Amino acid sequence: MNMRQFSRLDEAIMHLDNVLSGFSNMRPPNAKREYPAESLRDSDLSSNEKKHASGLMRVNHAGEIAAQALYKAQSVLVKDDELKKTMQQSADQEFDHLDWCERRLEELGEDVSYLTPVWYLGSFGIGIVAGSFGDKWNLGFIAETEHQVVSHLETHIKELPLGDNRSRAILEQMQADEQHHADEAETSGAKKLPLGVKKLMRFASKIMTKTAYHI
Repeated sequence: MNMRQFSRLDEAIMHLDNVLSGFSNMRPPNAKREYPAESLRDSDLSSNEKKHASGLMRVNHAGEIAAQALYKAQSVLVKDDELKKTMQQSADQEFDHLDWCERRLEELGEDVSYLTPVWYLGSFGIGIVAGSFGDKWNLGFIAETEHQVVSHLETHIKELPLGDNRSRAILEQMQADEQHHADEAETSGAKKLPLGVKKLMRFASKIMTKTAYHI
């Protein structure tokens, strides 16, 4: 019996269908690595500090949802098998980040962004577009995305309430991972994106950041 060979477009459509079917129970799989805040005592934060920390962690959770979508979409179109494997390893680490952010939000008594499906679907579409230009440009998009995320995490680490060491430990580990992903993409031959594309990515990121902080 002949097995049907699925095209990359078929794979993308099937993945998107699975995601749409599972949004009602979109709990990330358990992290493979230890929770960075495991050994740290939770501080007594004021209501305003807790609200601000929750907003920041909700933004980071939304960012990890977007990262999952980007990696999934781009890996569908990547041609090099080794590159596909590397991207899957990076996506696995992003799952850790997703789990850590959601766990911290639960500790703070807050919910993830209600616009999670929007962040995923929008980023999946962007990933498909980026991946269609070939592996080198695909890698360039990943590298630039990760560099922007590293900068964004640095800002959040500084903005966290001084006593919120648990959130800070999570973001610091995430920042180290994202820098590693950017370095891997550049080592693999990423092309530098045009300045206009970088600015457009920053603009889109600002929209998501400002919205996810509140909703």
